[in-house]
Amino acid sequence: MSAVDQAHMARALELARKGLYSTHPNPRVGCVIVKDGQVIGEGWHVRAGEPHAEVHALRQAGDAARGATAYVTLEPCSHFGRTPPCADALVKAGVARVVAAMQDPNPQVAGQGLRRLAEAGIEVACGVLEAEAREVNGGFIKRMETGLPFVRVKLAMSLDGRTAMASGESQWITGAAARRAVQRLRARSSVVLSGADTVLLDAARLTVRPDELGLDAEQTALAAARQPLRVLVDGRLRVPLGAAFYQAGPALVASCAERDGFAGEGRELLVLPGADGHVDLAKLLAELGARGANEVLVEAGPRLAGAFARLGLVDEYLIFIAPKLLGSSARPLLELPLEKMAEARALKIADIRAVGDDWLVTARPV
Repeated sequence: MSAVDQAHMARALELARKGLYSTHPNPRVGCVIVKDGQVIGEGWHVRAGEPHAEVHALRQAGDAARGATAYVTLEPCSHFGRTPPCADALVKAGVARVVAAMQDPNPQVAGQGLRRLAEAGIEVACGVLEAEAREVNGGFIKRMETGLPFVRVKLAMSLDGRTAMASGESQWITGAAARRAVQRLRARSSVVLSGADTVLLDAARLTVRPDELGLDAEQTALAAARQPLRVLVDGRLRVPLGAAFYQAGPALVASCAERDGFAGEGRELLVLPGADGHVDLAKLLAELGARGANEVLVEAGPRLAGAFARLGLVDEYLIFIAPKLLGSSARPLLELPLEKMAEARALKIADIRAVGDDWLVTARPV
């Protein structure tokens, strides 16, 4: 892996990230075509059903693509989906070399794209900046490998680990910059999920508000064009149909209860088995994965967030910390009853950064 290969792949990854808010349920992919040391074509996948990154880059390169090297962040597809195979397009264009960051985890591809290129006489390399490529598409990779989406739990707390006053009052613990960051997290997610307690206490709508994203015009337009699926976990159907949540657009409600006439006006009721009125969250995630959800953002209170934690369903915690003290009577971060130090849940901190006056800690279960 040469420094030149790494540099061009880094640019391809930069292009892939332009699809952060729009490619669902497809992966985010970027492509750079280089000939005689010069970039002659660039492209990225914008949204499902439209041309893939390689096609955009090849169109820009034109006839000059013959004999060039194509850098792509994910193995070129080899099957017919909504668009023709990218591997065939690269062969037809006459590129001499293809460098992929990683193999496609989709069983319909899984090495076949690279094999098709090699059989056509094209030099193939794979594994350049693979770790970075996996970060860009963590949700897609997990869904392809396990059938389940990547689950992020977003939490906001005071410096003393509290999320709301004893009354339930919680707006606003964090500042405007953190709230913009949360809007971007929603926009990149396939699903935004919450529970009845949060919807009732905060009148939560869980929508993406484009004017609060803090993105450039291009990215704002892409994010605004797609609202994530809003999922409400309401085991006993406690949230009234007149709630702000239901007025904000289509929603999927996961419940243990059935109610005649509930579905309609954009509402879908998914009845799942559960104990004591608590929805089986593992089965809910499996259903969301089957529907093509790559990334699920959980924005919930300590009870539901704690349930995800207890069941080992969390891939990543995003914890916003505000420089405030809410006091010992305020509500805890998670309902996670542990009695012994040996029961403590170990986390690995992946990132810590300032967000306005607050801090964001990204942590993953060990």
